[in-house]
Amino acid sequence: MTEKDFSLRLAKLREEKGVSARDMSLSMGQNPGYINNIESGKSMPSLSGIFYICEYLGITPKDFFDIDAASPSKANELYSIAKGLSNEQLDNLIALAKGLRK
Repeated sequence: MTEKDFSLRLAKLREEKGVSARDMSLSMGQNPGYINNIESGKSMPSLSGIFYICEYLGITPKDFFDIDAASPSKANELYSIAKGLSNEQLDNLIALAKGLRK
């Protein structure tokens, strides 16, 4: 993932969460322009900053860097729900998901 990809991914996931860059920065205890600077490519977060960003977004770093996952927080929510389903219910859910993919 390039720095530009990182910036775009952060912006997409932040917007999906429905929060402004300023509000996210302040909620993370950073200066108001912290997230905006990352999204605009002016700076990059430290490794600990990446962990804080992921924690704020409610996803894992793996989810963040998995660009094939369009909405990792929703995928995680679905997975949490699926863990409590019976085998028959899981088969139905899989069939539904396959049908939606077409």
